[in-house]
Amino acid sequence: MTPQHQIRADYDAHTIVVYQAYSPAIADAALRAGRFVAPFSFHRMTWIKPSFMWLMHRSNWARKPGQERVLAVRITREGWEEALSQAVLTTADPATVAQAAVHVQWDPERSPRGAALNHYSIQVGIGRRLIRTFTDDWIVSLTDLTPQVRKASTLIQTGHTAKAQRLFPAERTYPIPQTLRDVVSPGR
Repeated sequence: MTPQHQIRADYDAHTIVVYQAYSPAIADAALRAGRFVAPFSFHRMTWIKPSFMWLMHRSNWARKPGQERVLAVRITREGWEEALSQAVLTTADPATVAQAAVHVQWDPERSPRGAALNHYSIQVGIGRRLIRTFTDDWIVSLTDLTPQVRKASTLIQTGHTAKAQRLFPAERTYPIPQTLRDVVSPGR
């Protein structure tokens, strides 16, 4: 049985993949530059999600206006863990949340058809104070997953979910240090 709150991600010894969905203008500029540049906003929180399925739910498989392009953002594990070390759960005292550099919330994980599952996925909001560090120091690479997402969506819609699942990134339990688990886990 999957634990209720567990970070599952595509990662290697040095990096972790998080997903974001953007408008074509933001995605194209970022892919050309190899990092986020204008029209990406450096003045508002940006949410990163290590769960591919949760982003598929959130972006409606890259069909939601302003979220038509799905990017795999590979960042350093050092950066990921730095973000988590500065996190405050969005369920904390509102004044504490307002002052936090990083917000963490847990939302139900999703099935390929969008049904809520009985365990949760982490969403991490990188605040304005850390946006430049995220974009300039933590990002290793950006990959456009939009063609893969569209193909998987079509397969699901036509009853070929097993074939679609072969296109999903492999995610496994992320080995989060206990000190960080204490920071980001609900009910601590």
